[in-house]
This record gives sequence, structure tokens and C-alpha cells, in this order.
Amino acid sequence: MARNSELALIRMIRRRVPAAPRGQVRLGIGDDCALLRPRAGEEFAITTDLSIAGRHFWLATHPPESIGHRAITRGLSDLAAMGARPVAAFVSLAVPQELSGEWTTRFYDGLLELAKAQKTTLAGGDLSESPIAVADVVLVGSVPAGRALLRSAAKPGQALYVTGTLGGSAAGLAQLPELADSESKAVRQRRGADNFTALALHLYPQPRVAQGLWLLRNRVATAAIDLSDGLSTDLAHLCEESGVGAEVDAELLPVHPGATLQQALHGGEDYELLFTAPESVRIPKSIAGVPATQIGRILRHNPNQPAISLKTAQSTKPLEPKGWQHFA
Repeated sequence: MARNSELALIRMIRRRVPAAPRGQVRLGIGDDCALLRPRAGEEFAITTDLSIAGRHFWLATHPPESIGHRAITRGLSDLAAMGARPVAAFVSLAVPQELSGEWTTRFYDGLLELAKAQKTTLAGGDLSESPIAVADVVLVGSVPAGRALLRSAAKPGQALYVTGTLGGSAAGLAQLPELADSESKAVRQRRGADNFTALALHLYPQPRVAQGLWLLRNRVATAAIDLSDGLSTDLAHLCEESGVGAEVDAELLPVHPGATLQQALHGGEDYELLFTAPESVRIPKSIAGVPATQIGRILRHNPNQPAISLKTAQSTKPLEPKGWQHFA
């Protein structure tokens, strides 16, 4: 496999990134710093995520395009959860020398395709040689000042909603080791037309940016979080920040076909939005083309009761956070 020098890689990236459009990104790739300018009445939302080989992806099974796509999805999903519009991305990539050719080009294929679809300018970053592959992606978004959706504003009596379906990515991850390389390529080639299979949802998850913007614009959501670590874990984060409890109805969960209830509750990497809204507010069945489903309700915090409970046809029991947690 051909290897490239750092300068050759930078030239390759610059050729593929259009000049920064006039507006909030005043200066993009090519100088020591990018220059960003918030619009009047708006503030920046900034998030960063690491993607590490052997932890967040496997070189032997994840196509490079998928790794690039997933690396930027994580930050875009964070912006979506706050109702922010993506503005710019900064990508720092470190790889072993043997990955500095075709693999790196394909990594940027996946990343830049999603960035273009979400109208996100690649405004800078860094490249380095490393014993393991690591991508650090910083996303900058813009949101009306004082109106960002937060995890801390859920209130007792409000309804709990989720976009899309749950468990698809976890079900796809379970299939990944069994795939031949030819099958992985087939999934990669058809991701634009067939993005609803569990495997495609894992390899090419779609951040719910349009849905987050709709929630903010229509002033219906009170609190929100993206489902990156699993429903049980991310709901626990929301409840802790808001000082509330919650009840989830298992019968209402939109479990992805082929996924199990356990994968829907704890699987993670679905990148759907979990949000709350007053019971009096009518939430449409579909938001910007993606289903929205009520899955439970927000309760008063009771220190003598489990923070989150799972209601089934047979009983109600505690729902422990068993999704992804680093260092657990």
C-alpha cells in the first residue's frame, strides 16, 4: 500500500475541501488558525470526541470510510442534541505509517461525505504518525444565545421521547465479526440507498441534526441528550443533571427489527435524540422524516426509589445504567 508524506496528505485534504464559504467560517485550512465569527444573537456550541483503534473501531473489520463517518458523527450528534447548527469541524488524525496512503484517503472519503451532507466546513486539524490510529474531531456549532437544549431542564410530569429506532447499531456490531471483507464492501457501497439494516446503522449512523434544529425552532423540547452510550446510561445522565427520575415503558420502545430489548436499552451508538416535552405539547409522529415516539415520563426524584424504572406487562423494576462507560 502506498504511503504518503505529511505534506502530500495535507495537499490531498485541501484539494478535496472547498474554500470556506463567506459567513461564520472567515478563514479555513491554510493558516496557523481558523477564524470563526458568531452571528449576531448566536453563540458557539463546541464538542470534541476521540476515536481510538481497538476501542471505538477495529481496523480489521470497520471499513476506513465507516471509521471516518463515525468519527464525525459523534460530534454532529452532540450538536444535534443541543439544537445547534453545524458550522465547522477540526480533525486531528494520527496513524501508523502503513496507513498513511489508501487507508487515510478512504477515512477522509467517509468523513467528508457526511460533513458535506451536513453543510459542515472542515476548517483545520493536524496529522501525525502514531503507533495506533487515533482521530480527534472537534465540532463547532451555532445556536441562538440562551436557547440551547440542555440535559438539565427536564421536569416531573413531562413526557419522554426518542427519535428513530433503538438497538440497531448494537445488533449490527454483533454481526460485524462474521462478515467477509466482500460483504463489508457491499454494505459500504450501498450505504446511501440502504441505510436501515442493523449493519448499515452501525457502520454509517446518521446524526439527527435536522431533528434537533426542529425541536429548538419549534420550542417544544425542554431537555435533550443524544443516545451514544445507550438509553439506560444516557437517560441516567439526563435525570442526574435535571434532578428527576424517569419511567420507561418497554412496550412503547421502538426496537429496531432484529435487535433485542437489551440491545435497545443498553446497546449505544444509535445516535438518536432522547428528549422531554410537556404533556400538553403535541409532538408529531415524524420529525424531519424520522419517527418520534413517546417511551415514558419524567417523575419526581425520590431518594428512596430507583432513579429510573422499566415498566413491562408483568412488573415494574429498576433500570440500571448498563450502557457504555469508560473505565467501568
